[in-house]
Amino acid sequence: MRPSGRQTDEMRTVSLETGVTKYAEGSCMARFGDTHVLCTASIETRVPPWLRGKGSGWVTAEYGMLPRSTSERMNREAARGKQSGRTQEIQRLIGRSLRAVTDLKAMGEIQITVDCDVIQADGGTRTASITGAYVALFMAFEKLVKTGALKSIPITDQVAAVSCGLYKGAAVLDLDYIEDSDAEADTNFVLTASGGIVEVQGTAEDKPFTQEQFMELMRLARLGVDELCLAQRAVLSQNI
Repeated sequence: MRPSGRQTDEMRTVSLETGVTKYAEGSCMARFGDTHVLCTASIETRVPPWLRGKGSGWVTAEYGMLPRSTSERMNREAARGKQSGRTQEIQRLIGRSLRAVTDLKAMGEIQITVDCDVIQADGGTRTASITGAYVALFMAFEKLVKTGALKSIPITDQVAAVSCGLYKGAAVLDLDYIEDSDAEADTNFVLTASGGIVEVQGTAEDKPFTQEQFMELMRLARLGVDELCLAQRAVLSQNI
C-alpha cells in the first residue's frame, strides 16, 4: 500500500492552469498533488551571441525553489551568490526537453526563456516543471503567431515528464516526497506524445534494479505521460 493510498499506476491529482500571471506571454501553474510550480514564458527579440546571424532561435529555462517551498526555510540562491549543482542540472534538463520538440530554425532569431519557480515541493518538481513549461512555451508561440511574428507554431510534438520508482519492492508511478525519500530506485522519464524518449534519469538507491524492473517503470511512465499530454491538450484547447 502506498502512503497516499494510490494504486501503483495512479498519478497524483494533476492540474494545469493557464493565464496565471499578467505580463508573461505564456504562463501555467502546474500542480502534481502538493507540488506546485509556476511556469512563465518570456519572449525576447534577441538570441545568444553565438546564434546571432544564423537564422535560428533558442529556447532555454531557469529553475528555482522559493525559500519556503519546503518544510523548512532555505536561503535564496541569489543570497548565497551562486546556483547549486542541482538547480543548474534541472534547468538544463528543462531546456533540453523543450528544445527537443521545437523547430528552432522556424523560430527565426527569437529567444524564449521559461522560468520554473517551485512554490511548493512534495517530490517531482522537475517533472512538473517540464510538463507546465511546455504549456507556457506553446502559449508564447501562440502569441507570436497572433501578432504576425511567426506564421505557425514551431512545435513538433508534445513533451511531458513523470517520475517512477521502486517503493517497497513495487514499481510505482509519480512518486511524492515520502515515497521518493524511501525509494529503492528513482527514475525520471521525459517522453513525447508520439512515443519518443527525450531523456531518462535513473538511480538505484540501494541494490541495482533489473532490466525487467526498468521496463515496468518505463511502462508506468508511458501511462503517466499519456495522461499528462491529454491534460496539456485540454488546457491549451481552452485558449483557442
